[in-house]
Amino acid sequence: MSYQHPTGFIELICGPMFSGKSEELIRRLRRAQIARQRVQVFKSSLDDRYDEQQIVSHSEQALKAVVVKSSDELMGQVDDRVEVVGIDEVQFFDDGIVAACEKMANLGKRVIVAGLDLDYRGVPFEPVPQLMAVAEYVTKALAVCSRCGAPASRSQRITASDERIVVGAKDSYEARCRHHFEPDFSTQLAMELDK
Repeated sequence: MSYQHPTGFIELICGPMFSGKSEELIRRLRRAQIARQRVQVFKSSLDDRYDEQQIVSHSEQALKAVVVKSSDELMGQVDDRVEVVGIDEVQFFDDGIVAACEKMANLGKRVIVAGLDLDYRGVPFEPVPQLMAVAEYVTKALAVCSRCGAPASRSQRITASDERIVVGAKDSYEARCRHHFEPDFSTQLAMELDK
């Protein structure tokens, strides 16, 4: 008699703002629903840009989500029968999200996460680098540079702030290529306003 153990895995969709990460996450989750798999979707309580109860892409695609404040709360909300777990804006979660994703994958679940790989300064945005290391599949999405149209891998903050997390959309960020990215722009703008 043989027993087949279900194999779980982690899929990471990363890249800058406006690269279609949430859109791709929604697409994969909808395909799982079409396949009649049990799907559960989570988002951080910090992400209230478009809707408080749904993950929403910049192209206005949406999917209902469970709003949580931490990786522990997320793990407490995961239904044992769920086969696919989606997590949007993973960079807003604490470092425990990596262990949570690994635990869910080890239990046989397909875990699909989306998030920024770099912050507004062009520095790796934790916990995405750790998720890259443990994920079976990594998709790096690129946007279009708002200055020249080249492939954009950076999120340029265009508002005055030196806080690492500033939740915003087109009012606060632009996609930029390596050439047009200005990592100190937001901090310099904040200093000029303080004078």
